[in-house]
Amino acid sequence: AMLRELRRRWRSYKYRFVPWLALNLRRQRRTLRYVPESSQDKIIADEDVFETLLKTFKALFINDFSRQANILALLPEVKCQYLELLTVEQKRSQLNSCNHQGQHVFSPEEVLFNTLGFAVSRDRSSLVSAGTGVFVTKGFVPKGMVVSMYPGTVYRKHEPIFFQSLGNPFIFRCIDGVLIDGNDKGLSRSVYRSCSRRDQLGPFLMSDESWLTATLQNPLAVGQYVNNCSHEKAANVCYQEFDVPGHFPVELKQYLPNIVYSHDIESHLRCVVLVTLRDIKQGEELFSNYYTVVS
Repeated sequence: AMLRELRRRWRSYKYRFVPWLALNLRRQRRTLRYVPESSQDKIIADEDVFETLLKTFKALFINDFSRQANILALLPEVKCQYLELLTVEQKRSQLNSCNHQGQHVFSPEEVLFNTLGFAVSRDRSSLVSAGTGVFVTKGFVPKGMVVSMYPGTVYRKHEPIFFQSLGNPFIFRCIDGVLIDGNDKGLSRSVYRSCSRRDQLGPFLMSDESWLTATLQNPLAVGQYVNNCSHEKAANVCYQEFDVPGHFPVELKQYLPNIVYSHDIESHLRCVVLVTLRDIKQGEELFSNYYTVVS
């Protein structure tokens, strides 16, 4: 029985063969997510994830419209579409605030609340010794809603992640062995920034670097700080893998908090979102289950 258990663990983690695992297997439980390759993790349809991200990112783009001049100059057709959306948004804002002095710029958290009806942010966890957690700070999140994203550098299972893994509790393993390094400090931070700037095309940013800072441009990019559930705190969110489709608007990629480690591959960008398992009210902390499997 012991040999079978050792073999099962080795099959699960052979692509993360680093000293960190041996030293922290008992202590660090943030990344110990065992999901058999035959399983599925779709709580909601990919189309729903896509529409939620698209809706949120468009709202963020319009809110920061004055900063998008260089991008829109290269996309005249897209510029016309956003100008129409901006006009509608300005009219709505003026009706609500009686302010006729131009566009009011909201914080990203306010944009999220105005768009999806809730806001989330990082704060001290309600769990003893858990450190940072993620809370619904405003509004209400219904069941089956994308409530955050897991940011980081995306590695295929054979790519080098040895040094980044040392002492790193933020590595997320996908069903197919793809890894996402969500650490916003140290070497992981440097690798992400290097890959992000490598992929920039003129004024077009292919990813978001702001999750590495205290000032987020994408307020959903806090999923790496969602803590594991406990006996007292049941899981209220679940991870769901999502491959960004090729037709994702190029002007909105600046809000994607993920980047691939290798530039010379033709594949969809892997993202992981957190989806609510039940209705979540204002003030509640988000808790995941690192072992959740949806068959």
